[in-house]
Amino acid sequence: MVETVGTGAPPAKTGPWAKAERHLRRDPVLKKVIRQIGPCTLEAVQREPYEALVRAIAHQQVHGRAAEAILGRFLAHHPGQAFPPPEAVLAMEVEAMRACGFSGSKVAAIRDIAEKAAGGLVPTREGCARLDDAALIERLVAIRGVGRWTVEMLLIFTLGRPDILPVDDFGVREGWKVAAGLDEQPKPRTLAAIGEPWAPWRSIAAWYLWRAADAAKRSAFKPQ
Repeated sequence: MVETVGTGAPPAKTGPWAKAERHLRRDPVLKKVIRQIGPCTLEAVQREPYEALVRAIAHQQVHGRAAEAILGRFLAHHPGQAFPPPEAVLAMEVEAMRACGFSGSKVAAIRDIAEKAAGGLVPTREGCARLDDAALIERLVAIRGVGRWTVEMLLIFTLGRPDILPVDDFGVREGWKVAAGLDEQPKPRTLAAIGEPWAPWRSIAAWYLWRAADAAKRSAFKPQ
């Protein structure tokens, strides 16, 4: 999640998240971050939740390039399809999935996602529109290998939900640490309390904190 740091000028007053930026600038720490990073460019990827969950499992604890290579071999088993439907995944031999590079636990998780999608537990994008954030989290964490963080990433980056603060995310907590000039990361519960005033734009706040953490790695962010 690396972004180019802005010029230091105040963000434009127009843009997809201009209203969110104005709200978040009430927080003195986030105001500095927004000033340095520039306008938010968060944009959800238009794919079905089922596909997003399978891709998330593929990326768990694996370098991004390695995960994409594994997914590429997996997709090669299903020519002519942008992404294999649940029924095709369930019909695929376990050995063939393992040969793509998936571990045994990932094969089990992906098959469970496919089974739950075929059975309707994993809703379509249209179905998700009828469920609030809490309901989706409660529903999807019942799937093997899918935890709260994975669902939060789905809510932000696939469904475009604007008010998700993934307080267990290392990058988000690291971003607050460097932006606020702290010696250590805040505990998840502490960050949740700090972030309450950021509602209903906590996803955008998380995006800025990720950017701050990335910029700090490059010594490009100045907290003061």
